[in-house]
Amino acid sequence: MEDILNILSSQDNIKYLLILFVSILLLLLLSSYKKRRNYKKFINYKIKTFQDIFDVSKEAILIISDKNEILYANSIMINLLNLEEKYLHTTLMIPDIKIQKDWFKLDNLIEKNISIINEIQKFEKSIFLPNGAKKEILVNLYMRNSYMDDKHKNICTTILIADLRSKNNKTELAFSNKLTNLPNQAQAINDLNSLFAKLHLGKRKIALLLLDIDNFSTLRSIVGYEQTDIILKKFADYLVMLSKELNFSVYHTIHNNFLLLMPEVGSKEDVLYIASSIKNRLITFYQMGNSNLHLTASAGIAIYPDNSTTLNLLDNAYKALEKAEKNGHGRIEFYHTDEKKHNYDEMKLYNDVHKALSKNEFEMYYQPIVDAQTQEVVAAEALIRWNHSEYGMIRPDIFISIMEKTGLIVELGKYVLKEVLMQQKRWQDFKFKQIEVAINISMLELETGKFVENVAQQLEEYKVPAHVIKFEVTEGIAMISEEKTSRQLEELNKMGLDISLDDFGTGYTSFSYLKKIPASYLKIDRSIIINVAQNIEDQRITKAIIDLGHTLGMQIIVEGIEDKKMYEMVKSLGCDYIQGYYFSKPLPVFEFQKLLRR
Repeated sequence: MEDILNILSSQDNIKYLLILFVSILLLLLLSSYKKRRNYKKFINYKIKTFQDIFDVSKEAILIISDKNEILYANSIMINLLNLEEKYLHTTLMIPDIKIQKDWFKLDNLIEKNISIINEIQKFEKSIFLPNGAKKEILVNLYMRNSYMDDKHKNICTTILIADLRSKNNKTELAFSNKLTNLPNQAQAINDLNSLFAKLHLGKRKIALLLLDIDNFSTLRSIVGYEQTDIILKKFADYLVMLSKELNFSVYHTIHNNFLLLMPEVGSKEDVLYIASSIKNRLITFYQMGNSNLHLTASAGIAIYPDNSTTLNLLDNAYKALEKAEKNGHGRIEFYHTDEKKHNYDEMKLYNDVHKALSKNEFEMYYQPIVDAQTQEVVAAEALIRWNHSEYGMIRPDIFISIMEKTGLIVELGKYVLKEVLMQQKRWQDFKFKQIEVAINISMLELETGKFVENVAQQLEEYKVPAHVIKFEVTEGIAMISEEKTSRQLEELNKMGLDISLDDFGTGYTSFSYLKKIPASYLKIDRSIIINVAQNIEDQRITKAIIDLGHTLGMQIIVEGIEDKKMYEMVKSLGCDYIQGYYFSKPLPVFEFQKLLRR
């Protein structure tokens, strides 16, 4: 019994299945000739057993005579053909079947191939249309003709029909998003592989644009699952409409992430235009009641062959999206090949970072901040390095994102604060010049809700005055959760700690937040001043930021000063403090102390 069920479960064994049916037919014929009652009862029992087995088959099975009389049909075939309860020896209502491009009546198909005896005939991926049915069915049809007697006069045909609808549905489900019915990431990978295989046919650029609707979990908690699902469906419809106009493919990868595959890209600016258009459309995209729901999206872009190979195109798009999300809402970031200047095994780093804190593999470095007029060291920024047992010293831009993904960034933040406070205490005890040290804060640290409490506790433990510690918060973080961030920064401010707004100028809503963040310092990002010595527009922008900061009572720090020309220019524009390699790179504590002794 088990062997028979195994045969039935596999389409690869259809040949043996049909042989079994022929055997059943012979048993039926044999039973009609036998006279003895006990033997006949035994045969009937065996026939009933085989019929029960065939009824659990997933395939539809039919045996008809050469006069189109039904000799046997299992339960699947009865439902498929809508047969009457007493179907035996009734004439089959002839269904239609399409083989390749031609339609046949089933009896005509049998008659056409009636001379082929004891050989399985395969008609795969055919269209089957039972009488009275409105929908066509995609099937694999298998047929075998057999003699019914020793004289080879009467022929019966065994037919097996495999309904491919459920198989296709499963395939569609595996490669589509249930909510929006858009193809999913698995389908995107398949399509990418097909596209890559055709690259040799022409010189083409391929772009991947990953979109993420910002702060979606918070949005869901405010408007509910039903509304956010409607938003996703409407956004999917909008992207599909846009794709037809601009010739790209749309995929709904996961949750609130969408992927756009652009097979014919002219330039980087073309992709940026599409990303910007979508981002701008989102601002007034969804209406609840009489008001628009303000939505933003972050975007990551990777382009082949400009900055990615075919093997890592999707990975690099995700890295670009991660960078965009890290820098705040509504950002668009391209992946750049110079972002990966290392040969580290990222999976190894991901695993090793869990042990790094307990093994004391992290070290503090300090980069001087100098007075713009006197060039005197007046402060420093605390920067962490990972002294990996295999790779040696690893920069924070390599491992910080891993710490954030694992949640260990919170513990790392506590470690940095402790190390800086202990170092300040040593400098205090040994009568070093007292300077303010800036420490960077991550979003995850602020979201724990216990950040301020931990700072107060450690200040008390190490007996260090609050005014020698300054916390730097990036502009992007400040914009993510304005009310919560402002409240915690106000509490730190009341404790006597200064706040510096870092990376200023990299966001698109910067000025509206300046008056809400209790910052005493404003640090202009190096991307703003990189060409300040030569570019008049950059000089005007830098001057405007400095004047604005001063108007709001802030002191201005300019980072990224690499040479004397840059220094002279930003000094003339009125900045207060300078940081950059022109004065010093980040130094281990024993080297930095030499600067304090001067």
